[in-house]
Parts: sequence; C-alpha cells; structure tokens
Amino acid sequence: MATVSLKQDPTVLAARLTRAAETAAAADIDALLISPGSDLRYLLGAGGESFERLSCLVLPAAGRTAPPVLLVPKLEELGYADVPADELGVEVRTWVDGQDPHGMVTDLLRRGGAAPARVAVADAMPALHTLPLRAALPGAEQVLAGPVLRELRMRKDAAEIDALRKAGAAIDRVHARMAEFLRAGRTEAEVGADIAAAIVEEGHVEADFVIVGSGPNGASPHHAVSDRVIEQGDVVVIDIGGPIPEGYNSDCTRTYAVGEPSQSDVRETYAVLQEAQRAAVEAVRPGVTAESIDAAAREPIAAAGFGENFVHRTGHGIGLDVHEEPYVVGGNSLVLEPGMAFSVEPGIYHQGRWGARIEDIVIVTEDGVESVNNQPHELVVLPA
Repeated sequence: MATVSLKQDPTVLAARLTRAAETAAAADIDALLISPGSDLRYLLGAGGESFERLSCLVLPAAGRTAPPVLLVPKLEELGYADVPADELGVEVRTWVDGQDPHGMVTDLLRRGGAAPARVAVADAMPALHTLPLRAALPGAEQVLAGPVLRELRMRKDAAEIDALRKAGAAIDRVHARMAEFLRAGRTEAEVGADIAAAIVEEGHVEADFVIVGSGPNGASPHHAVSDRVIEQGDVVVIDIGGPIPEGYNSDCTRTYAVGEPSQSDVRETYAVLQEAQRAAVEAVRPGVTAESIDAAAREPIAAAGFGENFVHRTGHGIGLDVHEEPYVVGGNSLVLEPGMAFSVEPGIYHQGRWGARIEDIVIVTEDGVESVNNQPHELVVLPA
C-alpha cells in the first residue's frame, strides 16, 4: 500500500527524531524500532500499513554512533520518496523477497558498537514482525516504544494545534447539517451513510467512525449504526470523526431529539449532562491532573443520582490517532501541560431506553483551555 506524505517541515521532523533518540537513551533503551503507523508518521511525515513485508525505522538512542535507517521493501521504496531523508540524516535501505529483513535490522543495530541490550518496538507492530525480531535479537530485552514516544506526542506543537482546529471546524460543519440527514422514518444506517459522505465533503479524507445511536441504541456508547428505524420523539447520539489531509483527527458528539422527546426525563437529565461537560471543560488548565478533569465531570452526574449511568472515562487524547495519550480518567495523575489535546465527553446512559453524550476536543493553553468544537451544547430538537 502506498504511503501518505504529511508534508511536514523537515526541521520539525529532525527535532522530533532527536528528542525521540534522547528520550530513548534516558529510558535506558538502545534503539527504537518503528513500523508503519502513527508513530512513523509523527517521526518521518509518512505513513502506510505494515503487511507481511517488514518496513521499519531503526532509530538508535542518543549516544550510539550509528545513524537512523529506514528499512523498506524494494517494491515500496517509491512510497517513501517524499521523506526528506537527506535533510533528516536518515539512510534509506531496501530489501527484496528472499532476503531476511529481521536479520538486517539486527545487523543495523550492531553497527558502531555492541549489540543492543534493550530495544523498543512500536506498540502496533504486528506479532508477525515482533516475534522474528525477538528471535533475531535473543540477547535483547524487547519493550514497547509507546512510553517513549507519548512523551513527545502528547504535547502538540503549533502546526499540530492548527491541524486540530481545522479538523474541529470541519466536523462542526457536519453537525451543523444534521437536519439534512436525521429525521423519523429513516434507518440509522441510512443516516450514517449520509453523514459519512458529508464528513468527506466538509474536508476530511474519510469518515473514520459514524455512531448513530437512536432510542435505546443511544445507551450503548460504542454503538455504530443499525437497521433500526428512527422514530418521532427519539433521542439520538451522533458521534463522528475522521482525519483531515494533514493526518490529524476530529471527534465530536452531539445529542439530538427528533421532535419533542417522548421520554419524560430527557430534558432534566440532559441539563445535568450539559452542566457536567461545561464544568469539566472549565476545569482544564495547566498544572491540574487528568484525573481531576474526570472528577469534575463525574461530580454533577453523581450528585444527580446518575453516577452508575456514566460508564466510561471522561476523555482521551487525540492527534494522529483518534485515541492516544493523555487519557482523562480516574487514577491518571498526569499533570496537564500546554499543548495537550483531548476530548471531554461525559455521557449518561439509561439501558433499554435512551442515552446522551456531549463531546468537545479541547487544547490546554498557557493559561487555560481552548475548545476546537463550537456547535451548541444544548439538546438540539430537529423537525420530525
């Protein structure tokens, strides 16, 4: 599969490679082995998919003399042509069918010094490659690269923040069009197909996910779409998102009613949810912990007697992946810093009846918070 160039500034990529190598060294890791995916996109500005043929960035830790090497199958070499390898000081090496790429990685790691004692592999590297690499390096401990790279990826730079703002505005435009799609007599699948098309029309590369949870299906937070026919009076949870051309993702949830809600407790309960989401967003600022934002969302919901109806964490980080660090959840004592971006999305779910969720993507600023989503938070009542 061809790679996707994100047209990153080479100086930005070079700084990321340097910081990754330094962070690896500080963690007593000798090298990072990064296969195609969001980590490789972050470091080199190009992404793709890893199949049975190994593609891998071999990035030695700071202090080791060997340069970084991008090892790719010969038939995929052109897909990485936009990587500014010379400017980044990255060697590009190829291999062909019949050669042993896992052994080639071993040889690269042994250049300029002793064999590595500890290597970190990309979190999403297929077992098809992690196990042969382990066999090729029997003396090296194999750990995950995620703890190293999340220290870089959690703190978005100016270009990343601009991309998240662009993604947020694009998904807001889709929510603003919901009256075109959502009405009684249509199935969730029909509505979802129209929303997916609108996601692309409004500036995304594709629709990564579309949740249309009507009536009782709204009480299932990760419901997708079904053949259920939407009825007048239904409360409908719409959770949608996808990547824009820069590679960064949107993710935004709003809750709608198709005509006046048929359930008598909707408006009172929804007011509690709206207050919880507002309180959590207002609590975001540098120096507070991720778990404190989760607590700020839970307190109003629990006080109203719906604590058991809020069944998931308050938020997740977002960037090149829809779900990444930091996670806004109880027990996460991570201190928030400027540039961190994550969702704030409390929900209240009444099993077998209806559910509701409000979600914005927010960015920690130097003195507070910025939301990249700006559609109304009120329960939107659409014509039936």
